[in-house]
Amino acid sequence: MVGTPRERAREQTLQDITRIGREHLAAVGAAALSLRAVARDLGVVSSAVYRYVASRDELLTLLVVDGYTELGSEVDAAVNAVAAEDFRGQFVALGRAVRSWAIREPARYGLLFGSPVPGYDAPGEQTTGPGTLVVTRLIGIIDAAHRAGALTVREGPDLSDTLAMDLEGVRKELGTDLPPDAAVRATLVWVSLFGSVNFEVFGQYGSDTFSDASEIFERHLALLADVAGLT
Repeated sequence: MVGTPRERAREQTLQDITRIGREHLAAVGAAALSLRAVARDLGVVSSAVYRYVASRDELLTLLVVDGYTELGSEVDAAVNAVAAEDFRGQFVALGRAVRSWAIREPARYGLLFGSPVPGYDAPGEQTTGPGTLVVTRLIGIIDAAHRAGALTVREGPDLSDTLAMDLEGVRKELGTDLPPDAAVRATLVWVSLFGSVNFEVFGQYGSDTFSDASEIFERHLALLADVAGLT
């Protein structure tokens, strides 16, 4: 840590609050989180915690940012370990990293991608950046493949003016020049990847449908790589 002793102490306390918040999230769920309970486990009076985190919503925001940031870091590490020219391999590494983190941290994954917490509205100015780390990296892989001439580009049906404008806004925001149909396919890959993980983490396949969920996930990844055009 850097900064003054007071700043370091504050940062350490916030880290402790976040750590205990993660433990409570796994134990009781997001809706039942309590700052008083966090203060008790931290060994301080509740008024002391309120100097760092003013409300349950602020605690949830800490946990949301913490979860998105950790997931993004694990995805980056996995993708960076693959050769720069192996775009399909990078995509597979990204998908595996998302699934691995979700299975290891189901409560935190559920906070990020599950049902909304009643009464909580995540502040976009704090959560949008961390929340788009994975999709930005995913689109970056597909865009890099396109720039390298390694992306299979298909001609799709004409887009409506509304969708064309929306996609243009997304392309500008992400700094990509993917053709429209490639952008549509990338969007499908994004939502399908997380949909596949959701089905496994939230038990939506049922308890006895697949004996080895990892195998069907690998098949999904291969199919999604094909959809994206990563040959």
